[in-house]
Amino acid sequence: MKSAMPFLGVRVPEVRRLVRGLVKDLGITGPAELTAAARELWDDATHREERYAAAALLGLRPLKGDLGLVPFHEHVARTGAWWDHVDEAAHRIADLHDAHPVETAQVVRRWSTDDGSLWVRRLAIISQLGRKDRVDLDLLVAVLEPNLADPEFFIRKAVGWSLREVARVHPDWVRAYAAAHDLSPLSRREALKHL
Repeated sequence: MKSAMPFLGVRVPEVRRLVRGLVKDLGITGPAELTAAARELWDDATHREERYAAAALLGLRPLKGDLGLVPFHEHVARTGAWWDHVDEAAHRIADLHDAHPVETAQVVRRWSTDDGSLWVRRLAIISQLGRKDRVDLDLLVAVLEPNLADPEFFIRKAVGWSLREVARVHPDWVRAYAAAHDLSPLSRREALKHL
């Protein structure tokens, strides 16, 4: 893992377990308290696990689908600027797709063309992972299109990954999409991996 921020050596599943336990033991249930704690952990972090703890807080039930957290999720992608933080944030955006589909679609469309951050674009591309038959295919096409020619590894990987996930539910659609578009070899390989 490339990181300027040092590690304590605690694995992500253990961080999540510890966070859930602490939240329960301390009786923290309010969205405002959880959000404040997540923001403080994220922004004041001296070690990577503190950011993992912030992400774990954002995944707790009281904050799932909270549209007001969109700026914070974007902040995570911009300041975390690495795949592990962005991939975790993508789960929160998937929750938003379910809770607020119209508003979230507008956000990820904007993110997909962001000139300032490949990580924000990656977040848009993988924002529907795990949604299975709930994936909005038109939205997926809209966020993929501006990124297909990008030479950046993490974008190409995200394009392929998002298509591979959709292939589990819509294999013929993915085959047709891959045949009709000039995908990078990496994106194509990822997209068609299980077909």
